[in-house]
Amino acid sequence: MGIATKGKKAVSLGRNWCRDIWRNRMLILDLANKDFKGRYAASYLGTIWAFVQPIVTILIYVFVFQVGMKATPPDTAKNTPYSLWLTVGIVPWFFFQDALMSATNSLMEFSYLVKKIVFKISVLPIVKIISAFYVHIFFVFLLFVLSCLFGFLPHIYMLQAVYYTIAATVLILGLSYITASTVVFFRDLSQIISVILQFGMWLTPIMWTMDTMGIENEWVQRLFKLNPVYYIVNGYRDSFINQVWFWEHKGWTVYFWVVTLLICGLGTVTFKKLEKHFADVL
Repeated sequence: MGIATKGKKAVSLGRNWCRDIWRNRMLILDLANKDFKGRYAASYLGTIWAFVQPIVTILIYVFVFQVGMKATPPDTAKNTPYSLWLTVGIVPWFFFQDALMSATNSLMEFSYLVKKIVFKISVLPIVKIISAFYVHIFFVFLLFVLSCLFGFLPHIYMLQAVYYTIAATVLILGLSYITASTVVFFRDLSQIISVILQFGMWLTPIMWTMDTMGIENEWVQRLFKLNPVYYIVNGYRDSFINQVWFWEHKGWTVYFWVVTLLICGLGTVTFKKLEKHFADVL
């Protein structure tokens, strides 16, 4: 009975959350637009900086790995230029990293809204995720352009990027409800997450593959694949390069959604439990 009651409570919280999001959809979009424009409002080039920094980072990685280290894509993408293979893998990581960090600090950044009794503060992490999503849309479009420039004509598999973007967004949202509600009481968490993300970028096969690193042990390979972000990064490459549908990875697809939904459930419950204390702490 206890498990059943908790299950019903979680479902009820999920329904109420979805209802709140729908009712406040226009407010969320308005706040997201203001947040995106406000990030670089004081700089001369404005929002252009949101795109310049990731592009420069990609160019540096391409130079180091392709020119300096003579890196090549795996056998599954041997006819693909390394620069395209790398860019396709790093674009979803940039979205994950930027959105999670921004959403983690959303309650502290919008503390003046948290203290308003009538305001639905559960929408604040979503505001930050949508703000990061605007930049991600540009880079997904850039992937289409780069693919064409390298001789890869548009194909139906590319539409699958929409699915993987949704998957990434749901994962980020679940994680951000946990981190955003916790960082209010433990401010160091923001710095800890930043460090974890730095390690995460290298632990996720983005600029390297298990073959090139000589990782042949099947269990070690599975351990790397347990990282939910691996599913998303690999999914983008399946969409733009390998031309593989997500349902062809049935086991990993089921695993990803089970883990992600559990994270979302835990995030929702955590946020609701701590929500009443936010205004006092902030």
